[in-house]
This record gives sequence, structure tokens and C-alpha cells, in this order.
Amino acid sequence: MNGNAVYEPPAIPTSWRVALPHTTAAVPVARALVRTALAEREHSADCDTAELLTAELVANAVEHTSGATPIELVLRLLPTGFQVEVHDEDPEPPRDLTKPNLDLPDPWQEHGRGLLLIRMLSSSCGHRPTESGKAVWFRLPGQRSPV
Repeated sequence: MNGNAVYEPPAIPTSWRVALPHTTAAVPVARALVRTALAEREHSADCDTAELLTAELVANAVEHTSGATPIELVLRLLPTGFQVEVHDEDPEPPRDLTKPNLDLPDPWQEHGRGLLLIRMLSSSCGHRPTESGKAVWFRLPGQRSPV
């Protein structure tokens, strides 16, 4: 053997891409994937907020798109935070995601708060066209470690 042997551990994934069923069963699965990704990598993004906002994106994709095509969940651990994307086959952008509706939702209504939560709790959010429809995304910043 020539030279020193160097052990290089396998690369730790910093992004995941998962197909989810186009049903409400996808919501708890998506939440669990986010929780697991953040915990396994000891990432500093707020896990509770990440789960909540992911659930909203997935629920919106299930409710507002049709078809049997799976929804795609993309998770990215970034040096400055965490990004979640949900891909669906509908090219129509979500209403009121980046342009806020000035009317607050009725506190008694059951729907209409998901995009408001995403706008208010994320550091940034948006949508972009994809070859098969669109991707709706949000980012959360990393949190400071307690001293």
C-alpha cells in the first residue's frame, strides 16, 4: 500500500425527494419525514414550524389539485436554514401566497389560513413552474444554539 489510508465517511444527505400519495394520508407522512430529517441531522431549524408549514403545503396540494399523480416532497438542509418544496401537476400558482390578501380570514372558518401561516411563519416563500406543474416552497432560518 502506498501512502496513508484515509477513511472517508459516506456523504450525509442534505436533501431528500419523496413521492407521496395524492391523498390526505400524505400529510402525516410528510410531517414525519420533516421531523426525522431535522432530528437525524441535528439541524437547527424550528421543527414544529417546519412540520406545520409542510402539512399546510401538502394539504393544499391534495385539496386543490386533481389526479392520481403523486405529490413530490423535496426537503433541503441549507447552511442558513431549511427549505421545503411540494410539487404537484397543476401549473396554476397558489392564490395569495406572495401577494397577501388584506382581509384576515374569519376566525370561525375551517379553511383559508394555510397560505397565511406560510407567509407569516416562514422567512421566505414562493412558487415556480416545473416541467410537470408547479413547486410551492418555503424556507425557515436556522436557530441559534443555546449558550
